[in-house]
Amino acid sequence: MLACISVNPAIDKRVHMAKLVPGQVNRARSVRAAAGGKAAHVAMALQRLGAKPLWIGFAGGASGQELLTGLHALGVQTVPVATTNATRSNVEVIDDDGTVTELLEPGAEVSAEEWQELAAACESVFRQGRVTAVLSGSLPIGVPSEFYASLIERAHQLGNTVFLDTSREPLQLALRAKPDLVKPNREEAQWLIGGSIKDLAAAGQATASLISAGAKSAVISLGPDGLVWQPSAADSVYHAQTRAVDCRSAVGSGDATVAGFAYAAEKGLGVCESLKLAAACGAANCLADLPGQLSVAEVRRLESAVQIETLV
Repeated sequence: MLACISVNPAIDKRVHMAKLVPGQVNRARSVRAAAGGKAAHVAMALQRLGAKPLWIGFAGGASGQELLTGLHALGVQTVPVATTNATRSNVEVIDDDGTVTELLEPGAEVSAEEWQELAAACESVFRQGRVTAVLSGSLPIGVPSEFYASLIERAHQLGNTVFLDTSREPLQLALRAKPDLVKPNREEAQWLIGGSIKDLAAAGQATASLISAGAKSAVISLGPDGLVWQPSAADSVYHAQTRAVDCRSAVGSGDATVAGFAYAAEKGLGVCESLKLAAACGAANCLADLPGQLSVAEVRRLESAVQIETLV
């Protein structure tokens, strides 16, 4: 089972306009709304790849119901935990020149009873065994910073695998629980290691630092510069680069990359096959109408052209 755990979900709104001008009245040409948040993007990408993911997360108010309706319409099963406060909305503005501006609402405050109910829902799934849990996104107000670390520990105790994509203190604390794979982006990794990642060599050193801190496997996404992955402490460091694409928006591409790694792990793919799939998923997401809703045909087309090199 692939379980995508969403502590800070959202409704994604993609807005197209000629040009966003700060301080002025801006009129949109079109607006599309869809289920969102990082874990939802992962679940949607997994569903497009042919998996049957389970989404577990908070949902509150009318926007929370819209979130669940959107996931169900895409064929994603859900285990919702109701919250008193409404699910947030995120707005992505795309100008005609390709400039993308994101406006991200903070997650509404979650009560202790609500996050404890979410933890219980996750444990119920973990007890089924052979689960690959994907923990994605930031934590809203009220959820303790060690929440991901506690979920990882419990999942491991019950014999499951955990992939993690978060940042700052929740990532720092979660590394101590030894997640099976972590995937920060360049900026998130720089914060954690306290240094800059200016080139591929530095990215390779950063993956080694993440593994030294507790991760069993570490990936760093570098945007147009591709991915750097160290599958384990005993493995080499690999760099994957996709062909250039006419990018609509990169929002959700890191989540699609995580979906590729999770799907590859479930299928038992080797290092090169896994890396090609993950890189292709990230690139294909750039071409999608909405985050996470990639085309599997584009994934296969891009996958065949991914270039892999060994760094160390």
